[in-house]
Amino acid sequence: MPSYRALIYLCISLVAGAINVNGQSYNNQNMESKQLNPLLCDPATGICELPDVANMNTDTEKAVPAQNMVKVIYFTDPICSSCWGIEPQLRKLKLEYGAQIEIDYRMGGLLPDWSYNSGGISNPSDVAQHWDEVSVYYDMPIDGDLWLEDPLSSSYPPSIAFKAAQLQDAEKAIRFLREIRELVFLKKMNITRWEHLEAAATHVGLDAKRLKSDYDGQAKALFEEDLQLARAYRVRGFPSMYFENEVGDTQIVYGSRPYSDYETAIMAVNDTLQKQAYDTSWEALFDLYHSLTAREFAELSGLDRREAEDLLEQLSEQRLLKPFFTKNGAIWQRP
Repeated sequence: MPSYRALIYLCISLVAGAINVNGQSYNNQNMESKQLNPLLCDPATGICELPDVANMNTDTEKAVPAQNMVKVIYFTDPICSSCWGIEPQLRKLKLEYGAQIEIDYRMGGLLPDWSYNSGGISNPSDVAQHWDEVSVYYDMPIDGDLWLEDPLSSSYPPSIAFKAAQLQDAEKAIRFLREIRELVFLKKMNITRWEHLEAAATHVGLDAKRLKSDYDGQAKALFEEDLQLARAYRVRGFPSMYFENEVGDTQIVYGSRPYSDYETAIMAVNDTLQKQAYDTSWEALFDLYHSLTAREFAELSGLDRREAEDLLEQLSEQRLLKPFFTKNGAIWQRP
């Protein structure tokens, strides 16, 4: 078994700079100064560096948290594999805290284009092995062969499409983001292609014609606003989650972390929030979510990881669930 601390994986992007939260300073000038490709990350630290970010504009005002609840500003990207890795934790967070927390999804711009050569990756085919390795590390199915068969040239088109989806319906936009992540990570579909974005929009109930109109229009400006907000927050990596209360107290969780880390951040900014019980049966969970991986089902049901997968396989044999298999794992949904 290879040492994953010695491997660099595709997942998160780092923006250089320092932040100060509740008196604590974070300054990545103490980190290695070498420039790394933004499609590289180390799961031990949960951080990958972005090149050419030393002179970023940080004039954009930060979002104001909602009153009497916790707002989570979540900086992410449709092709961020570490963001895919925290889907189990995110889903459980919403189930346990519900309307007490508001998750504000912001696009961070992981891959502008391929106009660089650094960190051992100079073209899309170099990414394939990294995705396969990080799939094992996060226990979430990812098929790196996408980068050999139909590689993406940028993560900007699906990011802009997400902003267009938000203009229609915030909840459907979240389902749209999930849908395009399944397309890219499991089904090896190039989500810069409009036909895939259109199909995903239709599948989650969005108006695909309006999505295209907004994609070509207002959504581009909204995406730029997200990039500016990331600079204002001095975002250091994807995923980055900023937990804030109404008086501006902030806790930050970088990278893919255990569920308890997210709960600790919530309690640090508002210890009056109460977890709510929810139905952990497979029927209830699959009624709520269109699809679940074994890791997600284990996290949400409270079952042991092996028990969770055994149950999913039994339900598949009974034709109560339908699996979609990849070389690095499966995902299940109702038939």
